[in-house]
Amino acid sequence: MLLRILVLWLSLYSLSSKAATCLPNTEGLCTPEVLITEESVVVKTEEDKGTEIIFTETTTKTTTTTTITNEDSGDILDGSNGYVAINKEGDMDYDWSGQGPASIPTGNSCYGLGADKCAQITGGGNSTSTMGVSGMGTTFINTVDISSLSIDNGGEVKYSIEVDKQDDQDRIYMHITGTNGGTTVFSGTDILSESGVSTGYQSYDGSFNFSGVLKSLTIEIGGRDINLAVGPLFDDVSVNVFYNVINTIIEQQITTVEEIVYLNIFDPVEIEFATEVIEFNDVVVDDAGDIKFEPIEPQQEEVTYETVEIQMAELEETIEVASVEEPEEKTANEPSAKEKTATKIVKDIDDKERYDDTAQTKTLLVMQILSDTKTFFSPTQSFTEVDVGEYLNKTLEDQYGIFFDMAQENTIQEMINGQY
Repeated sequence: MLLRILVLWLSLYSLSSKAATCLPNTEGLCTPEVLITEESVVVKTEEDKGTEIIFTETTTKTTTTTTITNEDSGDILDGSNGYVAINKEGDMDYDWSGQGPASIPTGNSCYGLGADKCAQITGGGNSTSTMGVSGMGTTFINTVDISSLSIDNGGEVKYSIEVDKQDDQDRIYMHITGTNGGTTVFSGTDILSESGVSTGYQSYDGSFNFSGVLKSLTIEIGGRDINLAVGPLFDDVSVNVFYNVINTIIEQQITTVEEIVYLNIFDPVEIEFATEVIEFNDVVVDDAGDIKFEPIEPQQEEVTYETVEIQMAELEETIEVASVEEPEEKTANEPSAKEKTATKIVKDIDDKERYDDTAQTKTLLVMQILSDTKTFFSPTQSFTEVDVGEYLNKTLEDQYGIFFDMAQENTIQEMINGQY
């Protein structure tokens, strides 16, 4: 037994040019899109079983559909979203706690931030904050757990904050650090208003990109009150996390095509026997599912004196016309056109049907017509007794016997030839 295996790897891609822009280490937001990758593997086998060879072609088509979307956490400093408690919300009704002195004024003391509460930086120190930012006198620190979002393909953290800086010499900054457990994923600082810059009331927003997994954010808002009069004020802090979500669906379709080539190793006698079985039998499947062979009943030719007589007349006419168009010298032993016709009709009977009832009937009718003894078979034929004595001493030529011998001799010769 011989088994051969041929593997063909065909890859077909139907995807955009951004197919490689959203890997796990991609920093920032990916472009939302649907990527489809098709890959085909064709395995061809050839199995030689001696009497036949089986060729099998199996095609495995793998379709990978990748859908990329950008999801939004919502404002993680809004208590209604479930990430922080009321005392850690971004409306600054409460002090988040942190480094240095601070206060939570209200009403006119919040200036352009509105009459509700706000946060004020009152520390005049100049040191480095917990998050590593220099020039710090006061900080408000808020750490938020966002592991429930299951972020693992990067994204972007966006923030917004309202600030009112009454003293140009003061300064205020926004810092956010993202971590994956104990590992820092990103760390960014934006100076909102530096010392010496007159800004008054302003609304700021910014963002920081990250890659991979993100589980928590630490938000630090800090600065200095240089003249120790009215320190920088801020309110309405919001932080949203936009992150990539990648969904992959893999589908496989397996198609197998089998081709059997039978080898020519059968005995000729067996092939002939099988051919005859198929030729002369119908294959029938019964209700039980069993296969049976039922003989095909041949259509019986209707043979009468009249049909044979017409057939002989047509053949005799053809033979006579041929004799006229090609005259040849006739001899005493040359058969007549009628005899030739009779011989041809008998000879044309199929070998397999020569001895059935129809063939035998046709042979007898040919002999009858040849001797013009149609009336011999008439039931009303009468006979007259004559003296046959004078015929007993004569030798009569047996015309019927001659013709019958001719037919038998032809049949026997065909049977002999059939043996070869």
